[in-house]
Amino acid sequence: MKKSLSFWQFVGFVFTGIAGVLLHFLVDWTNQNIIVASFSAINESIWEHLKLLFFPMFVFALIENRYIGKEYNNFWCVKLIGIVVGIVSIPVIYYTINGIFGPTPDWVNIAIFFVAVFISYFVETKIYQNGSIGCESPLLALLILFLIAVLFVVLTFIPPHIPIFKDPITDTYGYWQVI
Repeated sequence: MKKSLSFWQFVGFVFTGIAGVLLHFLVDWTNQNIIVASFSAINESIWEHLKLLFFPMFVFALIENRYIGKEYNNFWCVKLIGIVVGIVSIPVIYYTINGIFGPTPDWVNIAIFFVAVFISYFVETKIYQNGSIGCESPLLALLILFLIAVLFVVLTFIPPHIPIFKDPITDTYGYWQVI
């Protein structure tokens, strides 16, 4: 039985939500394992929380591609847009709320993550349904996603000292200051 786009997008939302929450704790559960640190949150910085959305969505896209990717000529372009919208949504929502109300409790930060995941999959679904973008180069879109993954890994270990990379609890940056 062939599953619908709505089914896959819902499963993607659930997968990304659960995996993102697990990735928040995984580096501590593995005693700061350097490989796990590459794709998990190593501290409470906004940058590290973007990994909680990016990696589960990307992994799910790789799985989803096997089942419905061929039905959509623009599959990888849509996935690129959805993921980028999600990783942009987190800091935009976070800094907006914090700018208006000041520091937020943890439950608000968790809600921001789930709102960003929802926005990502919602945007993807609307683009698929409307066929509103063409995709000149699906391979280029996939390559860009891989480059974003590399960027997340590199900046985990060599972060610039700017606010988005700073852990607000420890005032540290990156993996080497965590261990």
